[in-house]
Amino acid sequence: MKRIFALIIKELLSIWRDKKSRFSILMPPIVQLLIFTYSATLDVKNVPIGILNRDNGKQAFELVQRFRGSPVFNKIIHLQAIEEIDSFIDNQKGIMVLSIDEQFSRQLEAGLPSKVQLILDGRKSNTAQIVAGYSYNIITQFNNDFAFNNRIHQQNVELISRNWYNPNILYHWYNVPCLVAIISMVTCLVVTAHSIARERELGTFDQLLVSPLIPVEILIGKIIPGMIVGMLESTLILLVGVFLFQVPFTGSIILFYFSLFIFVCAISGIGLFISSLCSTQQQAVLGVFIFLTPAMLISGFATPIENMPNWLQPLTYIFPLRYMLVIAKGIFLKAMPASMVFNQIWPMVIISFFTQTLAAFSFRRKLE
Repeated sequence: MKRIFALIIKELLSIWRDKKSRFSILMPPIVQLLIFTYSATLDVKNVPIGILNRDNGKQAFELVQRFRGSPVFNKIIHLQAIEEIDSFIDNQKGIMVLSIDEQFSRQLEAGLPSKVQLILDGRKSNTAQIVAGYSYNIITQFNNDFAFNNRIHQQNVELISRNWYNPNILYHWYNVPCLVAIISMVTCLVVTAHSIARERELGTFDQLLVSPLIPVEILIGKIIPGMIVGMLESTLILLVGVFLFQVPFTGSIILFYFSLFIFVCAISGIGLFISSLCSTQQQAVLGVFIFLTPAMLISGFATPIENMPNWLQPLTYIFPLRYMLVIAKGIFLKAMPASMVFNQIWPMVIISFFTQTLAAFSFRRKLE
């Protein structure tokens, strides 16, 4: 244990004394947290739209003012002719055009059905759908108020939605718990992937081999520093998320850190396996990038796993990030009970055992 402890201290000191390593561990996670929290959001705000109002009546004016008063649409461009719609959408001056016919107010006041047209830019499908939903709500509210003021009987069904765990639909409440897992994964992976590659590149790996350390002790000494750094980064992101971004932490902190420990065990095994295959740190960086890209894309962070093709969904089970994202969001927002957490932990235990064994086998082959 003394030899392993000495190797762990040596690894941590080598990381800290290297200015590039120290900078890459401390600064990028903070920058990533701020960028992802503020910019990587699915909330649709400050959307420019165009309005073609060919009706000078009262009702058309009121409908336009409702769009103008919405906080979603920060810039409204008034079009003068139908011919301007094509260039407005094609040149991406706005995501939507609201077209109001010249008979709109007259038909409403005569008690006849009246229509408005929404023309949306389908190239931005997600944004277009959300903007269409906002517009539908504005038009529906306008319709209900007009019917009430003019005593027009309507038998409409009103749906009142209630959102659990995130009642105000704040996207950073979703983002920050995910970033706790993602940034710890990136940091742990980078530290462990560079460990053996750095020794080989600097020519100090042979010194380890002639030291009293046996291969298993070297392996443990290389894995633990990455786990320590990864958990420290998670703690930093957790504190920033809770105290700066006011994301509620409703679950068990002990259960969270136990899950995080199993998670970084699995990630450190992957990082050490990459490191054992590489001769230089540049190769290690490339190996980390090759792993991170699919791990991020099919983990369920960017898009729901249920929306992926059926043939792709089974591949998500081999990535530990899939399970840690469920645990992080569940413990943060839903006070997820231990039984549900352990349903996500045991697959990570299997992955951790497999990755650690694979790393040890590859490490031993390199020594022979």
